[in-house]
Order: sequence, then structure tokens, then C-alpha cells
Amino acid sequence: MRQATIELNAKRFHVRQWGDSRLPALLLLHGFPEYGGAWSDLAPRLAHRFRCIAPDQRGYGQSWAPEGVENYTAAALVSDMAALIGHVGGPVAVLGHDWGAAVAYGLAMFRPDLVSRLIVANGVHPVPFQRALAAGGAQSAASRYIGFLRRDGSEDALEADGFAGLLRLFSANMDLGWLSGRRLAEYKAEWSRGGGRLKTMIHWYRASPLRIAAPGEAIADLPEFRRDRLMVRCPHLLIWGEGDTALLPEATRGLEAFAPDLTRVCIPGADHWLHHQQPAAMARAILDWTGPQ
Repeated sequence: MRQATIELNAKRFHVRQWGDSRLPALLLLHGFPEYGGAWSDLAPRLAHRFRCIAPDQRGYGQSWAPEGVENYTAAALVSDMAALIGHVGGPVAVLGHDWGAAVAYGLAMFRPDLVSRLIVANGVHPVPFQRALAAGGAQSAASRYIGFLRRDGSEDALEADGFAGLLRLFSANMDLGWLSGRRLAEYKAEWSRGGGRLKTMIHWYRASPLRIAAPGEAIADLPEFRRDRLMVRCPHLLIWGEGDTALLPEATRGLEAFAPDLTRVCIPGADHWLHHQQPAAMARAILDWTGPQ
């Protein structure tokens, strides 16, 4: 694994890489509350086929972390990674997990010239997800924690007592056993950078326009979504850890209408953290789908 700091749109971003620079590029986009090092279980299993490139995204780790919520719009986050692909030389394959999947979908939808293939691991396209959040059903209930995260000062509550609140939040009903010992110490170091990175990490939630219904109270005034503007036209692989309790299967219902070249693969024995729990199975799914290079 190699590390470097580069400039994207005149801002500094920290990037990790695995694999020979002559191999096809695979951009790896982490979610919350991770950072580019989150791919250390998976990337070595792909590095014989791909040059794996894993940035700390805006507001995370060692990358640029501006203070205001207004700096974390989807357009800004996608612009960062479009600049990174331009730096690498595109188009490239893109893999996103959790919030990283939101950026990956944004690239595929709005910068299709930069994305040759899209791989998403327990992440969601904005339209099926917003519809599920607005329905007032199981996904609405599962996502109520977002309201807490959006509150002013939520980062202080999560950081207290050595990040005990953050660890409780993300181990609820899921297996966080992979995050212990040296790895936990590394994560806490990343969360502590700059006097505390949680605030800018959580700004991704605060800047998002997603609306969440109260359980049993559906939101009836969602806007019309223009399907032609929100299409994923490249080949798309969705890998799903079956035990995820934060993102439920209903959050991907109807995805085929937006991604006509979609392949779904489920991984048993994994939940939201499948890239840590089942990295070999996830790597096999990616290598089988991409085929010989």
C-alpha cells in the first residue's frame, strides 16, 4: 500500500493505492464513519487485477475538511472525485460503500464519461432510497438515527468517552467485531484529526436533502424524479450483505428502472460491513463480474 497527498481543485486530498500503476484503475469510495484505509481488507485481494485508489473523501481523515455544512453538497463531493479521476486518467471502474455509494452513483449519473463500470456495496441509488425513506415503513424506522446525527453538536455526544457513542450507534444490531485492537486505535486516530473530524464527517448527513418520514406517516409531496437524468447506463454490480439493518432491501426496490444493466449479488454471513466481514467473497464477486482484463 502506498500513500500520497495530491491537489484536487486546489485542495489537498490524501490517497492510498494498492496494485501496479499500469493496471486498470478502480476507485474505492468509503462511507461513514470510515476513511480510505477502510479498504485494507479488500484492496489487496483485487490488486493483481486493478490499481486500487482509495481517497479520504472531503471532511474525512487527512483530506481537506472545510468547516461549513454548505461545503458538503452532493455536487461538491462528486466534483472532488471527478477531479481525482481526471488526475488518474479516466474512465475508471468505481466502487462505493454507504455514503461512498452516493458519490459513486453521482459520478455514474452525472459524469458517465468518467465511469466505465459501477460497483456498489450496501449503498443506495437516491430515488429508491428516498421513496423508501418517505414511505413511513421499515426503512423510515431504520433511518431515524439520521435525525440525531443532523442535530447541532451530535458529534460531541458521539465523541465522548473515547467515541463510545459512535461505536454503540454503529454496532447496534450489526457485527462490529472487525473494529477492535490496532484497527480501532487507527480509526480513533482518524476520527480525532484536526481536533475532531466527526463534525465534518457528519456534515454529509446535514447537507443531504433526503427526507425521512416518521414511522407510519408517509410523506406525500415528494417531487417527481426525472428518470432520464438519474440513469446509470454503464454496467452496474450491486453487492449486498444480507444482514444489513441500516439499509434494508426495500431501499433498492425498483433500482432496475434506473440501472438497466444491473447484476445483484448477495453475500450471506455479512451485514453493512461486508467489506470487512467477507472481503474474500466480495472480491470474488467483483472479479467474476469484471471478468479477465
